[in-house]
Amino acid sequence: MVKNYRGVQMLKPVATDTQRISVRDYMSTRLITFHPEQSIMEVVEKLLANRISGAPVVNSMGELVGVISEGDCLKEVVKGKYHNLPILGGKVEDHMATNVMQIHPDTNVFEAAKMFLEMKIRRFPVQDDHGRLIGQISQKDVMRAVKNLKSENWH
Repeated sequence: MVKNYRGVQMLKPVATDTQRISVRDYMSTRLITFHPEQSIMEVVEKLLANRISGAPVVNSMGELVGVISEGDCLKEVVKGKYHNLPILGGKVEDHMATNVMQIHPDTNVFEAAKMFLEMKIRRFPVQDDHGRLIGQISQKDVMRAVKNLKSENWH
């Protein structure tokens, strides 16, 4: 058995420039939002005009109360066809999803990516510590974040 005369040596951690990137760094902050009282027809027009697939629904105080998507609107289209009604009726509050998963702005984008895969959701509203809607992160935003990273320093 060979013993080293220098004894136990502590390895110094290698200094690495880790990139801590959070949802806050890549979320969209200029959001199109809807109100519960708006008509589904208004939603369809705005989604098409802005080339988006869904958006948060906020109350008069700006608090997140749901999300409305193309899928929610399509359900109304199918229902209208079944009842032979050609127009999209109803209000956002009648068709929006209210059990909405939110994400904190300080969440790491890799954790957000994992959440997207596990939950099969296309977008997460981002809320601050006071519950205010401050943005939205999409799968495309996460991909943009990954593209901007230095591959040797992922964290």
